[in-house]
Amino acid sequence: MAIATMHGKEQVIGPLLAAAWGLRAIVPAGLNTDVLGTFTRDVARPGDALATARLKAEAALALTGGAIAVASEGSFGPHPDLPWAAVNRELVVLIDRQRGIELVGEALSWETNYRQTQVRTWEEAQAFAAAVGFPDHGLVVGEAKGVRDRETLAQAVQAGLAQSGILWLETDMRAMHNPSRMQVIAQATQDLVAKGRSLCPVCGWPGFAITERWPGLPCALCGLPTPLVRSQRWVCRHCGYQQEEPVAETVADPAYCPLCNP
Repeated sequence: MAIATMHGKEQVIGPLLAAAWGLRAIVPAGLNTDVLGTFTRDVARPGDALATARLKAEAALALTGGAIAVASEGSFGPHPDLPWAAVNRELVVLIDRQRGIELVGEALSWETNYRQTQVRTWEEAQAFAAAVGFPDHGLVVGEAKGVRDRETLAQAVQAGLAQSGILWLETDMRAMHNPSRMQVIAQATQDLVAKGRSLCPVCGWPGFAITERWPGLPCALCGLPTPLVRSQRWVCRHCGYQQEEPVAETVADPAYCPLCNP
């Protein structure tokens, strides 16, 4: 399989897919995924995360002439239900051109150091760096990317402050500079493997997966609907078979009830 990355993602994706399906990973030489978007906003992403991951995988297939390619795409921002909290969403896409299979793994995690700030002093820069896990996690300091050691950080901060008196700092979210993100990519890859092993009960095609969830699990105390999922829909993308089923839980903890715990 070709792994469409220039940021070291093969380190987590490769071993997991090798263990699951015996696939040997290669990273195509000359593949530039930055043309499909950068976290520092130098290049805009051409579409949503899934469309962009597909473009990466197709580019890897074109370079290698192989049959199987894997690509991932990450995004960072407010949680859909808790907008004051940042989350990391990762997609990992596997395209098997020979068999006509596409699998998509996904993971959503609160474990992210995604942050930005403006600083006016070296002390403020040091405090931000410590808060986001530097030097294990890299920083973007003005125009300098991938800052991973204190000496380089000091030089970049001093130069930036001398030039304008104020400097923009942010976490470097590229995978090879962000161990927290690497862990979420691994989780998304594990989800992809699980979906690949989930077969349609009608046609046997891999990727039989949940595509929709409905809230409304009743409160165990008062019986009113809660935001927790009560049922979900499984869909086969190959034959179109659909199956709706309730979740295993029959009632929700009253802690999630808008009446019992407003």
